[in-house]
Amino acid sequence: MNVKGIHHISAMTGSVKDNYTFYTKVLGLRLVKKTVNQDDTTAYHLFYGDERGNPGTELTFFDFLHVGQNREGVGSISATSLRVASDAALQYWEHRFTEQNVLHAPITSYAGRNVIFFQDPEMQPLILVSDQQNQGVAGGIPWDRSPVPVEFGIIGLGPVKLTVRDPESTIRVLAMLGFTETGRYPAFVPGQPDIIVLQTGEGGSGAEVQVESRNDLPPARLGKGGVHHVAFRVEDKEELLAWLDVLNHNSLRNSGFVDRFYFRSLYFREPNGILFELATDGPGFATDEPLERLGEALSLPPFLESQRASIEANLKPLDTSLPLPREGEMA
Repeated sequence: MNVKGIHHISAMTGSVKDNYTFYTKVLGLRLVKKTVNQDDTTAYHLFYGDERGNPGTELTFFDFLHVGQNREGVGSISATSLRVASDAALQYWEHRFTEQNVLHAPITSYAGRNVIFFQDPEMQPLILVSDQQNQGVAGGIPWDRSPVPVEFGIIGLGPVKLTVRDPESTIRVLAMLGFTETGRYPAFVPGQPDIIVLQTGEGGSGAEVQVESRNDLPPARLGKGGVHHVAFRVEDKEELLAWLDVLNHNSLRNSGFVDRFYFRSLYFREPNGILFELATDGPGFATDEPLERLGEALSLPPFLESQRASIEANLKPLDTSLPLPREGEMA
């Protein structure tokens, strides 16, 4: 029983409007769900992804207005990758980033792939990764109403980098989840150990975690521009409950079963303090609104619907409505 790959990444923003503009208008992702943080309903929880928010394509954000800036350090998810289909797509993005004034580096080779390092407006470290030579977990399908041409669109999440003080303990937990070492590459910082590459399931970009050991950094401080947690894919509720038994057997404190309505979850921290989630592939984001209108209205799971009036009163206005598709046009 192994996890299948990366399900989603959840990060932090202090400016929900700017976040929505950047990830939809600049990066061309689809907002597939506008909902709230179920543990703090005064905050939005925005889900961006491919045409329907398939597992493995979802980059999500919690909106906390007064949160401070993220501080780099150990015990953190220090870089998030986004996959594109080809090296030609990277060339498109290099030009687009220049046009859109996005801080970025030139195309380069990193961990055996062609990539572009860049940052969002809140300085979150991001990496565009070419799938030109990739084999393994398939990517998603970019939304055809995106401002980015489909052939160059983002197709999902790529490798996630974890920065820790004690790599062995993190690797033991990843091994429990089914990850195995597939390679190493030199650290960016002189004098630091090689970065260890691990993959699970079918492997490839969508099922890869990179573990970086650093002894020159303080503990990270989570804030805007930082990543809150990484979620890994499991098939269904039955498998999730089996994982709950595994965590308990290994004395890993956890949340127990959590019903997020759009998927079911289980949360725990690995020994270096990074929050991991296991999340089911379904039911999915079209559960409570039609596929063609995903993300346009505030969606609440049934257990929060009775609180809609008070929830809406405490949220900042965020217009995510889109023009209706023309007659005969696929949304």
